[in-house]
Order: sequence, then C-alpha cells, then structure tokens
Amino acid sequence: MHAFRLLALTMLSLSTELGAQSAPVTIRAGRLLDGRGGMMENATVVVDRAAISRVDRGGGAGGVVTYDLSRYTMLPGLIDGHAHPSWYFNRAGRYHTPNDGDTPVQSMLAMAGNVFATLTSGVTTIQSPGSPEDKDLRDYIASGAIPGPRILTSLQPISSPRLTPDTLREIVRRRKAEGADFIKIFASQSIRDGGAPTLSQEQLDAICGEAKSLGLRTLVHAHSAESMKAATLAGCTQIEHGVFATDEVLRLMAQRGTYFDPQCGLVFRNYLENRAKYEGIGNYNEAGFAAMEKAIPLAVAAFKRARATPGLKIVWGTDAVAGAHGRNVEDLICRVQDGGQPPLEAITSATSLGAEALGMGSQIGAIAAGFQADLIAVDGDPTKDITALRRVVFVMKGGRVYRWDGAR
Repeated sequence: MHAFRLLALTMLSLSTELGAQSAPVTIRAGRLLDGRGGMMENATVVVDRAAISRVDRGGGAGGVVTYDLSRYTMLPGLIDGHAHPSWYFNRAGRYHTPNDGDTPVQSMLAMAGNVFATLTSGVTTIQSPGSPEDKDLRDYIASGAIPGPRILTSLQPISSPRLTPDTLREIVRRRKAEGADFIKIFASQSIRDGGAPTLSQEQLDAICGEAKSLGLRTLVHAHSAESMKAATLAGCTQIEHGVFATDEVLRLMAQRGTYFDPQCGLVFRNYLENRAKYEGIGNYNEAGFAAMEKAIPLAVAAFKRARATPGLKIVWGTDAVAGAHGRNVEDLICRVQDGGQPPLEAITSATSLGAEALGMGSQIGAIAAGFQADLIAVDGDPTKDITALRRVVFVMKGGRVYRWDGAR
C-alpha cells in the first residue's frame, strides 16, 4: 500500500503544476540531443501546450526561463517498443497469475504503479504486446486521468498454431474492431521452451497480410532463424527477440525493411534476479531458468550480429515484465557496454527510429518544432557515459511535467 499511497501523493502534488502548463513554457538545456543524431550546446526549447514550437541555440527567446536545465542534457522521451505493464508481483511477492486471488481493481492499481515508474524513468511511450487490460490503461492515460507513458497495445496476442488461415484473418479483423493499435503474433516457442517455430508460412502470410490490408502493423515473437525468416517473407512489420538469428535471416530482414527488436539482457537478468517470485509458475522451472541464463551471452551475440548487418533497422524494446518496470534503460546500457553500440546510435534507436517503427515518426522521437513535447533531462552526458540515462531529473510528456528534481 505504501507504493500506491506514494503514487497518489505524487499525482496530487503534480496536479497544480500540470494545470499551469496552458501558457508557453521555456526550457533551457545545457546540452540537447535531438533524437536524430544531432547535438546542440546551450539550447532553448519553447513548448506551447502539448507541442514544441521553437528550438533555438543559445539564449534563444530570452525572457523568463520556466525550467532551467542548463546543468543537464535534454533528449526526447524514450520509446520502449516492447513492454508489459500488466505484469506485476502481487502482495504475496509472487508473479501475478489469473487465479492468485487479486481483484481487477488490485491488478489495475499495480499496472498504474508500473506505468508511473516507467514514465518517471524517462520512457514516455511504450508498446505493449499485449493484454486486454491495456485498453483501459491506454485510454485513461490518454485522457490525463492517471500519469503514464503513451501506450500502444495489441490487446490479446495471436498464438494458437491450430487455427486455420481464415480463422486467423478473422481474429485480426476482430482485434481491429476491439481497438488494437497493432497485432502481436507468437511464431515460435519461448526461450524457456527452446524457441522452435510454431506457425507455418501460410498462417503468417494470412495474419500479416490481413493486418496490412487493415492498416495495422505486426510484431512477431520469434527466436529461431526459421520463424524469423517466415515472418519476414510474410511481410510482417517487426520481429522481436531473435536470440538464434543467423546472418542470412538478418540480411533478408534488412533487404525487406523489417524492423528488428533484439533484447540485450535486461529481461533475462530480471527473471534470474527475481527467480523466487516466478519459480514454479508454468515453464518458470529449473530448465527454464537454465535456458535464460544461457540466453544472456547468446542475446548479446545476436545483437552484435544484427549491428554488423548493413541496413538493418534495429529498434529498442526491453520486454519489461514484473520487476523491470522503471529499469528499462538498463537494456540500452547493456547495448552500449556489452554490445558495443555507440551511445548516440543507441539513443537514436530509442527515439526517432523507434518512433518511425511505430508509424509516429512525424509526431514523437525528436526535439523539433511541431513535434509532441516529450522531453527528458539527465544528469551527465549520455553520449560519453550511457549510465547517465539512469539519472533522470526531468520528464515532460505532451507538454506536461511529471518529474522535476530541481528547484521549482
């Protein structure tokens, strides 16, 4: 209950400040990373309601500075392309399952805590693949009723290998009618079960073809090279995980323009760190945890292989589950420290490139006039020390400030 009381008090303390954002706001930054690979020293950003109206070098507009971030680095709000806000640990300290006794209200309170932790860590947009509960959470956040990152959701994913192509097409149409922002597909087993393919080429063709005809993107869970290849040939939008990716399938993805979202290690380390809270539930058993431990170096190797593939579009998604919400940036840090990715490239994957993958490249992911005012500031220079992303001091989403650790 302490976490929920803290959330309520924080929301109350922010209400006056959030309500005062109707007038233009001027923010001064010591360093600005624009999300597209550009950098500017001593910049001024003017925010008018929900959008950025101007970005100036030096003193810029002059006059009163609403937020003085001259000691910090400003960058666009981060975009996590794969997070699960409905996953949480219940009051008994165990991973929540449908039959553990929690009420829907208790579950939604836990989800509200997850998205609050995510937002205040600097992640202003997430993509959740997926859960039916996401719809209410998405809509309440969008209305301003509760604080959280912008959410795009697949609602319930498609996973059954027994369904016919016609049935799968009907499910895609149903998800569209239910309000899904995209379609999530399980094309392989989980890493705990070996990652073998589960859907045929014909089934993937049906799902991704129908989604495309309806204007929906598709995200595919695929660990094996075979499932990744089938999803790519089916014209699916983005492939998740890919621990067993080969050079051949990565080249094919680059040729077809398929986005790739490999995790570097947070998801596996989080499971291992919280083993007692998961163990004994489903395939969270001795064999499953052993598989995840082996997956850590494999995931790093797959990420390095992906980076070595010319033209491959690598975006950032953490697969944040219970225990990882609010720690999302650890996966970006892993990409730099273990995967050898230059920090600015890692940041771009979590900003402008991530926005492009969501079909929102003209709205979020960059600090530029006309874009949504999703802005964060960190203590330090993440282009030199990526761990600066852990030290968030300021979070604005859509022109509203949800965190400011400096003087008010």
